[in-house]
Amino acid sequence: MQPIPVKTTVVGSMPFPGWLEFASGHLDKLGPSDLSEMIDDAVVAAIHDQVTAGLDVITDGEQTRLDFNLSFYGFIEGIQNDASETRVFGPPAHDQRGKNSIVSLLSAPKGLGVVEEYLRLKRLAPEGQRVKMSIPGPYTLAGRLNPGTFYKDRWEVTEALLPLVSREIEALVALGCPEICIDEPSMSCYAYREDTKRFVDIFNRTVAPGVGRTRLSMHLCFGNYKGRSVGKKTIAPMLPDFMDMTVDELHSEMAILNFAEVHLLERFAERFDVAVGVIDVKSYYIETPADVEERIRKVLPFVPAEKLAVAPDCGLSQTARWATRLKLKAMCDGAKLVRGSL
Repeated sequence: MQPIPVKTTVVGSMPFPGWLEFASGHLDKLGPSDLSEMIDDAVVAAIHDQVTAGLDVITDGEQTRLDFNLSFYGFIEGIQNDASETRVFGPPAHDQRGKNSIVSLLSAPKGLGVVEEYLRLKRLAPEGQRVKMSIPGPYTLAGRLNPGTFYKDRWEVTEALLPLVSREIEALVALGCPEICIDEPSMSCYAYREDTKRFVDIFNRTVAPGVGRTRLSMHLCFGNYKGRSVGKKTIAPMLPDFMDMTVDELHSEMAILNFAEVHLLERFAERFDVAVGVIDVKSYYIETPADVEERIRKVLPFVPAEKLAVAPDCGLSQTARWATRLKLKAMCDGAKLVRGSL
């Protein structure tokens, strides 16, 4: 497909409709056909909101995932939930997500479920619509798992998960999935304190089945559980090592940074297309098209229009649906203003 200057896209998740959240708490009252219809309807709603906003590239909104990351534990054998470790009361934060124990060697004999999500999206999306699928990378996926006695530490858990993610990528590629986004926010959150060369090696081995066979994108952010960050909000520690990632497009938060490090995007643009967060998903200020245009023009001196994509800073699962619709529409309208002047 021809590249789109100042392409508009999303990271992956969209907010759940209220009725989906309600129904998810009453699954015992639904039959298999009810459940199947509900899932289709939720994906149709997510598609509608994205297409109506005017996005160039859409996803299924991750409507079958209760969490962009933790939901995958349901597909992996050898994991036991430790609900008792979760902090319940007080201000919401990442330590309320809970931990899970590893009770045997990890495996996913039936895959991780993304293949089924892609086939559903392909069936329900408008003909000719550009689509992509997202999947968490193994380092991020390892973040809520206690190694137990089977693995020494998070690095060993990551190595155990890596082939599971790789096989899912390979299966998506075999089906012709045009773009796969690997979510690795933990790598950007901890780039300031961990071995960034090791991150690059893990990422490149994970995506190896897709290299040269599909478009690979990578999402980096600083956390967005309950609208809260968890990482040190700077992209500087990612350089220069992240330049060695085997990826076509790298996404970075920028709105939440108030574009303070926008000049560093020039380095990334030397090697990749760059998706830049121009919508603050943690704020209920609704950006205007003029706001978005101004933000994009801050980026253009460092990332050429033909290599630039614009997106929300992070997934939209933690943002109310009404706000999401307005923010996405403003983003697309702002991008059109810039395109019209190129």
